[in-house]
Amino acid sequence: MNLGFRRLVMATVVSGLFSGMSSIAYADSTNDLVQALISKGVLTEEEGALLMKGRSNEVEVQKKKESKSWTSRVNIRGYVQNRVTKMIGDDGDDRANPVDLWSDRSVGTDESINSDKNFLIRRARIIIFGDFGDHLSYYIQPDFASSAGTTGNIAQLRDAYGDINIDKARVHRVRVGQSKVPYGFENLQSSSNRLAMDRVDALNSAVRDERDTGAFYYYTPENIQALFKEINDKGLKHSGNYGMLAAGFYNGQGANRSDVNDNYHFVARATYPWKTESGQIYEAGIQAYSGDYQPSTGAYRRTATTSVTAPGVFTKDSVTTTKGIKDERVGVSFIMYPQPFGIQAEWNWGTTPGLDVAQNRIEEKHLQGGYVQAMYKIDNFQFLDTNGTLIPFIKWQYFDGYNKAEQNAPKNEVNDWELGVEWQLAPEVEIMAEYHRMKRNNLVTGNRAGTQDYQSFTADAIRVQVQYNF
Repeated sequence: MNLGFRRLVMATVVSGLFSGMSSIAYADSTNDLVQALISKGVLTEEEGALLMKGRSNEVEVQKKKESKSWTSRVNIRGYVQNRVTKMIGDDGDDRANPVDLWSDRSVGTDESINSDKNFLIRRARIIIFGDFGDHLSYYIQPDFASSAGTTGNIAQLRDAYGDINIDKARVHRVRVGQSKVPYGFENLQSSSNRLAMDRVDALNSAVRDERDTGAFYYYTPENIQALFKEINDKGLKHSGNYGMLAAGFYNGQGANRSDVNDNYHFVARATYPWKTESGQIYEAGIQAYSGDYQPSTGAYRRTATTSVTAPGVFTKDSVTTTKGIKDERVGVSFIMYPQPFGIQAEWNWGTTPGLDVAQNRIEEKHLQGGYVQAMYKIDNFQFLDTNGTLIPFIKWQYFDGYNKAEQNAPKNEVNDWELGVEWQLAPEVEIMAEYHRMKRNNLVTGNRAGTQDYQSFTADAIRVQVQYNF
C-alpha cells in the first residue's frame, strides 16, 4: 500500500470516527488523535487541518447548547442539625417561673411549655442553587424542621431569590425575592457556619428569621470578592458575600409574612475586609435600617392570677395606630478572623415597639445590646482516623430591649455566657458542645395556667449539636 493511499484510508477512517463522536465529550481527544497522526507522519499538517476544519465551530455550538441545559445549572447541598439539651442545677425548676428559650425548643424544664426536652431536629435544610446564563443566579432553600404550634418538622420556605448580575464580573447585582436582610454580621452568617448554638437576641431581634421579601443592591469589587472567597476557603467562619456596600427595601414584617401597614423598611450596610502583611484578615462594618413595624397582640397574664386583654398599639403621641411604630437601628461590627486566635463583636442601638406592662400598651421604646466572642482555631486535630479542626470559644451577650416579632413585643433583658467547642472531624460532620449560662426573659405568652408571663429566669444547660453537611 503506497503512502498516499494509506493516508487516504486513514483520513477516511478518522473522519468517520469524528462524525460519530459527541463534540463536547471528545473535543480534546480528537484533537490529540489528529496531532498524533501528524507527528507520526501518517497525515500531513494540511490533511490534519482539513479533517479538523469546521470542528471548532461545532464544538463551540455544542458547548453553548449543553450550557443552556437546566441539568448543568442545578446544584444541591444541605445540612441537618440534631440537638439535645441537659439542664443542670435546680435553676428553673420552679413551676411558677418556667424556663423557655424562644430560639431552641430543646431548652427547658418539666415546667416549660414544651415539657418534652429530649432530641430535637433544629434545622434540616436543602439548598438548590446555580447560575443560568451570565446574568442570573438563583437560590432556593426550604427548611424541613420548622414548627407550627406543637407540631414540628414542617416544611417552610426560608429563601427564594434571584440575583440579577448586571455585569459578568458580578460587581453589581440586584437580589429580588425572600432573602436575608443585610443587617449584622452574625445575622448573615449561615447557621451551618456559626460557632454558638443561636444568634444573639440583640441583633437577631432586628429581623424575624433574619429574612424578608424585598429588593437589595450589592456592590462588591473584584478584589473584595477574592478576599471574601479566601476567608471562606480557609474555613474562617465568614458571613458570605453580601456586598461591600448594600442597600434595599423590604416589607418589614419578617420571613413568610405579608406586609400589614403599606410601609417599606429601608436598610443600608457597608463592610470592609482587609489583610495585613502578616496574613491576618480583619473586617469592620456598619449598618442601619428604618421603618414602621406593626406588632401582633393577644391576651396575657400580667400576674399569676391576673389576665389582661390584648394591649393597644400607640404612637409616641399616644394615638392608637394600625400602621406601626417606629422601628430603626444602627449597628457596628468587627471581626478578627481566627488565624488562629480570633475575635467577633457587634453592638447596636435603636428604637422599637415594646410592651409597657403597667399601662398595658405597646409603644415606642429604646434598646441596645450586642456580644463579644473570642475563639481559637486548631487545624489538623487528629483523633483515631480523623484529621479535622477544633475551635474552642467563649461568648458573652447582652440585651436591654424588646422582641418586636414575639406576641405583644415583650421586654427582653439578656445577660448570657457561653463556653463551648466545635469539632469539625470531617467536612461532612461537625460536633458542637457548650455550657450555656442563661439570664433572660421568658418570651412565651400563656406559658402555664397560674404563671405570670414574660418573667426573667436564670438557668444553666449543657447543649450538644451534631451537624451533617452534604
